[in-house]
Amino acid sequence: MLEIISLIPIVGPTLATLLPFVVVIAIVVAVHEYGHYIVGRWCGIHAEVFSIGFGREFIGRVDKRGTRWRISVLPLGGYVRFQGDMSAASVGASDLTALDANERQRSFAGAPLWARSATIAAGPVANFILSILVYSGFVMAIGVSTNAPVIGEIPPSVVAETPLQTGDRVLSVDGAPMETFTDVLLATSDGPGPYAVSVERDGSVVALTLNNPRPPLVVGVRPLSAASRAGIEADDLILTVDGAPTPDFDSLKAHVTAAEGREIQVSVRRGDAVLSLHMRPTLQDVQLADGSYTKQVIIGVSIRSYLTPLTVTPGVFSAIGYGAQQTWSIVTNSLDGIRQVIVGNVSAENLQGPVGIAQVSGETAQRSGVEFIALIALISTAIGLMNLLPIPMLDGGHLLFNLYEAFAGKQPPGRVQEIAAALGLATVLSLMLFVTYNDIARLLNSFT
Repeated sequence: MLEIISLIPIVGPTLATLLPFVVVIAIVVAVHEYGHYIVGRWCGIHAEVFSIGFGREFIGRVDKRGTRWRISVLPLGGYVRFQGDMSAASVGASDLTALDANERQRSFAGAPLWARSATIAAGPVANFILSILVYSGFVMAIGVSTNAPVIGEIPPSVVAETPLQTGDRVLSVDGAPMETFTDVLLATSDGPGPYAVSVERDGSVVALTLNNPRPPLVVGVRPLSAASRAGIEADDLILTVDGAPTPDFDSLKAHVTAAEGREIQVSVRRGDAVLSLHMRPTLQDVQLADGSYTKQVIIGVSIRSYLTPLTVTPGVFSAIGYGAQQTWSIVTNSLDGIRQVIVGNVSAENLQGPVGIAQVSGETAQRSGVEFIALIALISTAIGLMNLLPIPMLDGGHLLFNLYEAFAGKQPPGRVQEIAAALGLATVLSLMLFVTYNDIARLLNSFT
């Protein structure tokens, strides 16, 4: 559908970028706000309005509980307005004297501290739950790797490069018996070979000669990268750079590094076809194995060996555990990235704002539905984490106010809350302006 939209003259390419962005934001915000709403309802707090978007109401209805559900004309956000308050994370207490006893009891400001805190925290928690469910669904659909010495699915682009077949059980490599798939990977990690491999295939033992088991097979493409703009896709096998063979990752990296600032020609095998693509490598911050960062010239691809094990479908609880682990990994990596920016190890130019996210959303949606769903999970985690930062105007800032109230027995003075809110708003707006500037600068550089 998105590819058809993008073909519409002038309007098409814009819609192909904006529509996926709106979908991502609408889903993530709806989940976030529903977290506030449902926990608030469980705590006896009445929601007057649940809105996806801001501004004039486009369509809406009132449910049996008296909550107005609405979609507004500017679908880039949303909110829940509780009884006697502006939102689940509003600043300061409402004027409870304007409410009767029943309304006061059902209002956000009149709720117990624990209920207000649970309602505020529920938004980010809902975002994390969405991410966990998405990643759990992926692992249920794709499966998890086994450690049996059996060859998993071989991408079509590599079939012509290897004598191995999917389902081969590796018995030995250079005479050494293989008990696990880890043994296979270790035994074939010492250069391009050749390796004498014995496999069991269809009940027979077959002797093979395995050359170069680790060619540069693309497993992922970074959005908005040189490779992405050139059209490289997952499972492409990179054959040459400027006509020079790239039999392994090291040779590919060497050719790319040497090409800083100039366009290169890359040939890839995709299925049975060989394509010639042009791209200009860029200098980017890259994380090393020890967690530090360095500047490297890259094209924006992730490389893996085609030697992969068979997969099995995990149980529901195991899948949820994987989803939680993946979500937690995104949280920790994001926090580390923020730390690296603060201490100056990573340039703040790497931060992306709405324009960058819109570009990534549009590109990802046109490339793969699975990647688009994964992007929703990633952004959901990011939104949940961002809202937990202790900045007034965000959920984390108001949880901080509640923590003060828990120890002091009263809310911070109204004037303090107003000043904190103004500073928080200034911080958020400044950050938005900065990342938007980054987005526009990257966009302009992509045309040079």
